[in-house]
Amino acid sequence: MAIQLKKGQKIALDKDHIPLSKLIVGLGWDTNKYSGGHQFDLDTSIFMLNSSDQVCNDDDFIFYGNLKHKSGAIIHTGDNRTGEGDGDDETISVDLSLVPENVCKIVFAVTIYDAEERNQNFGIVSNSFIRIIDANNSNEILRYDLGEDFSIETALVVGEIYKYKGSWKFAAIGSGYSGGLAALCKRYSVNI
Repeated sequence: MAIQLKKGQKIALDKDHIPLSKLIVGLGWDTNKYSGGHQFDLDTSIFMLNSSDQVCNDDDFIFYGNLKHKSGAIIHTGDNRTGEGDGDDETISVDLSLVPENVCKIVFAVTIYDAEERNQNFGIVSNSFIRIIDANNSNEILRYDLGEDFSIETALVVGEIYKYKGSWKFAAIGSGYSGGLAALCKRYSVNI
């Protein structure tokens, strides 16, 4: 049975002291009734960060325009433009054994495409979650439901996998930002 996390909680990514290496990260959400005249498109982005919380180069930014890291450690399976249906809206394959040595943290974020132009924000989004699945047996390891604490934000850092004393751990973050994807790219030194 999966461990249900709350904001701020952290958990080691091992099972019976055996480190997990191949993971599936699923993110999901629903949009509330919205009549703004535009479709609602949420996007998952992944930032692979060094010890200074910055990308080493722009290739360490994985999103709908760059679906695979050159190391093969992160593979985004593609953009779900509607978010319709149950379960994961977007998934990412993670192989921790392939993560380059200089990467200390993998940040998972969700942003609203053209949020400002479309006058959209996370106040219109509900049932947001991130979950991690053991790719070897398809068992859900953990889940973090974000709740509905956001209103004007257009970008969310949902969670992160980070290295601590040689082991990989997961932290439930749930922090909102204004400025959409551009603000997160600036925060992590991605040139856009």
